[in-house]
Amino acid sequence: MATDLERLGERVQLRRIELGLGVEPAARLAGMSKDTWKRVEKGLNVLETSYAKIDRALAWAVGGCQDILAGREPIEVVVSEDGLQRAVLAPEELADVVRQAVQSASIATTELSASEIRALTAVVLDDLRQRGVI
Repeated sequence: MATDLERLGERVQLRRIELGLGVEPAARLAGMSKDTWKRVEKGLNVLETSYAKIDRALAWAVGGCQDILAGREPIEVVVSEDGLQRAVLAPEELADVVRQAVQSASIATTELSASEIRALTAVVLDDLRQRGVI
């Protein structure tokens, strides 16, 4: 069974190849040495600041490498001409992100019960589906 770092290394390598990048061009794009990039792909420890650089180079949202280390999937992004990042999510992935955001915000700012939070989340998701957002 792969360790978290090995799983990250595999995902970084797969994404780099998907994007048609060699190790050196990917490392240059990330602003790091090819040796550091290779360490990540081999599942070895690197400074945590390296992960944010890899996220940018691989068009993952900030925290993508950390998401993989935590057993989640990274979120792909596109960067528009104005420099804004926009997530590339399938409708059900977007629904999960919205569900988590509504529930987290409700827990942090209200005294609603768990069932009331679930009901609020359902209303928000239904509204977004009716508008064609998800």
